[in-house]
Amino acid sequence: MKAVVVKAFKDAPELIETLKPVVKPGYLLIKLKAAGLNPTDWRIADGMLDGKMPHIFPMILGVDGAGVIEEIGEGVSRLKVGDKVYGQMLHEPVGEGTYAEYISVPEKAIVTKMPPGLSFEQAAAFPVAGMTAFQLVREIGLAKDKTLLIVGATGGVGTFATVFAALNGIKVLATARGGEAESSIKKAGAAVTFDYSAGNLVAQVKAAYPEGIDALIDLASSPEAFDQLTLLVKPAGIALTTIGSADAEQLKTRNIRGGNFEVKGSVALLEGVSEMIEAGQIEIPVQTIPLSAAPEAIAKSRTGKALGKTVFII
Repeated sequence: MKAVVVKAFKDAPELIETLKPVVKPGYLLIKLKAAGLNPTDWRIADGMLDGKMPHIFPMILGVDGAGVIEEIGEGVSRLKVGDKVYGQMLHEPVGEGTYAEYISVPEKAIVTKMPPGLSFEQAAAFPVAGMTAFQLVREIGLAKDKTLLIVGATGGVGTFATVFAALNGIKVLATARGGEAESSIKKAGAAVTFDYSAGNLVAQVKAAYPEGIDALIDLASSPEAFDQLTLLVKPAGIALTTIGSADAEQLKTRNIRGGNFEVKGSVALLEGVSEMIEAGQIEIPVQTIPLSAAPEAIAKSRTGKALGKTVFII
């Protein structure tokens, strides 16, 4: 089968021919139709989970996927052959990912039946990003008309977070560079945008909101930049980062809640997010490209300039 792999941590991804996985007891063999690109994918390729989970090489990349169950192992009871399924398919060992024609995953993974109203491309677009964004917005717990600054807003998680927050009546302030990015994130529900390339972001937000903001979700900043951005947050406000940039003790000294946020995915959460998408409450811009273009798409994701969600067609 075809798969996109790295042969060692920090290697460049490449498309190779490799063996189709064998089904073990308790596992599903899924013929993948689409796989979603997340920044998590290249961070894992760089060694983010090294020492935390076992890995195999060549490491097949990818966490999000959608497809059809082709075979089930002994003991599988929740799902059956022929089911259209999707989910966040990361499991041990790391390296049996979704950037491939087939994947074998344990039935206990975050995998469930696709809602009938979703395409494979839609289903593959949102497991990681959708669940992360939903939990971030739930965690900040803002009331209607409160202000939320989302840094890194135009990527997958940021776009979903903008949609969820706007649905809750929160005033979303989003970072966006250039007309296309600004148009995309405003369509998702952002009330105000700030071009971080046009000058100091903290100064821009401070000038527009001298009284401060109620919450910060940062998906992109270094620890130093995150620290400066938290100066915008009102006392008793909340600041969250998904990339480990927070100093929790420093936040406490400023009477700010939050810190480093880790998503806790589940089948129930995934199904809840998908119901909102199927009901038409959420529309995410999805760019579809062939799996063979994955190495170039990953390189673009590293720059932080990708808009919305990229999905590989398999």
